[in-house]
Amino acid sequence: MPNGVKKRDLPTKTCPACGRPFTWRKKWARDWEHVVYCSDACRRQRP
Repeated sequence: MPNGVKKRDLPTKTCPACGRPFTWRKKWARDWEHVVYCSDACRRQRP
C-alpha cells in the first residue's frame, strides 16, 4: 500500500471466527492474500 492512503480506502476482509470486518495492516503487507483471521485469539478458536 502506498503512503497517503486513507484508512477508509484500505482493503477489508471479514473474520470467519467472529464475523467482524478487519482492515489491511502494514505487518500483513507481504501476505494479505493468506490472512484469514483478524487476531491470534480468533485463529485459535477456528470454527
